Amino acid sequence: MNTFAWRLTLAATALMALVMGSRSAFGLFVSPLNTATGIGLAGISLAAAIAQLGLGFGQPLVGRLAESHGATRVIRAGAWLLAGSTAAVVLADSAALLALVLCAGALAGAAVGSNALLVGEIGRRLPEAQRGLAIGIVGAGGSAGQLLLSPATQWTIDAHGWVVAMLATALLLLLAWPLAGAFRGTAPAADTAPARADAATLRDALLQARFWRIAVAFGVCGFHIGFLSMHMPGVIERCGLPASLSGTWLAVLGAANIAGSIGVGFALRRWQPAPLLVGLFTVRAVSVAALLVLPPTADVLLGFAVVAGLSYMAVLPPISQLLGRHFGVQRLGTLFGIVMLVHQVGSFAGIWLGGWAAATTGSDRLLWQVDIALAMLAVALLWPRGVAAMPSSFRAAVPPLRTACGQARTWIRRAAARVRCRPAAAPPRPGAPIPDFSGARP
Repeated sequence: MNTFAWRLTLAATALMALVMGSRSAFGLFVSPLNTATGIGLAGISLAAAIAQLGLGFGQPLVGRLAESHGATRVIRAGAWLLAGSTAAVVLADSAALLALVLCAGALAGAAVGSNALLVGEIGRRLPEAQRGLAIGIVGAGGSAGQLLLSPATQWTIDAHGWVVAMLATALLLLLAWPLAGAFRGTAPAADTAPARADAATLRDALLQARFWRIAVAFGVCGFHIGFLSMHMPGVIERCGLPASLSGTWLAVLGAANIAGSIGVGFALRRWQPAPLLVGLFTVRAVSVAALLVLPPTADVLLGFAVVAGLSYMAVLPPISQLLGRHFGVQRLGTLFGIVMLVHQVGSFAGIWLGGWAAATTGSDRLLWQVDIALAMLAVALLWPRGVAAMPSSFRAAVPPLRTACGQARTWIRRAAARVRCRPAAAPPRPGAPIPDFSGARP
């Protein structure tokens, strides 16, 4: 990438690190906030889930404002609002007030470092050859912020209390103001998608099944990320492990996601986005299934953090590539904002249902099972496109695999039919003597 591409990418990465790092660290405040206010886990979870919906509804608007008035103005206005709303959390003493403050912070976070804003700007200003790697680096920025801010936030809470930690986070978010200057006065990329596709995007995208398949799959990602970022500290405590492990777990998750996001960015140079998404959602389902089977030790949970981190934000580059290829890049900010709305609906469900299930049943098994089912739903939504876009060497293996699966299914059906048709016991022949077992030993 050239100098301009690196400058834009690094500024977007830093903004993503600030917003996602502070958002991910909010789970560390849940327990002390509940102790100080008595709102309750279910009330805090509902307030945070409502804020996720506010973030989702705000992203299409933010993408549209950035396209019309420039990203610099939007980011700088959002920086002040985000810092103020973060500091105001210490004053929230009820679920309603907490929901209001968190909604304001979510809208401000969308204006500072949302996927709709940053991915839309990179998609419009960088050529396609550089876009996948740049978006992968930006996605890794969210994990870098999580890697740095989670342990620092945990240490500040332990050493100085949660109020000081929250105010320090608010001051840190003001760094978004100077970073906004990197988005000023730049021109869009020269090799954008055809104008016809861009003109038809906003009018026709909502009527296309392809768009909604992508959006729903990204909504499944929102469910997974929302539950992990909000409730993993509680999951760790319910497993009987020390609360200090939560900061380490989030840091390991962030470190693994840096490798996953950048690795997917490089992989997009050779692979099509749909099969990559199929693989990422499959990894999620397998990792959660393994977590349910293995004993809940510290080593197992940290291993799960590594595997889950590899696919945590890695779906972002292929999702944006699918949208850009099918619907153009001139309105990518608005389109990605709509997709992010679906993502945040999934995040709402993951956060709210996670808190409700933990408070009602005292266990997280139900949510893990739902997470596995949703990941397989995303695979089903993306799989037809994934097979069509696979490299020829992999695509050639699909028909034999289908044939083998069909033969196995036929064999299982025949075996089941023989078992159902087999009599329970052979009837005695007419006139045959009936054996006497009266003297048999028990």
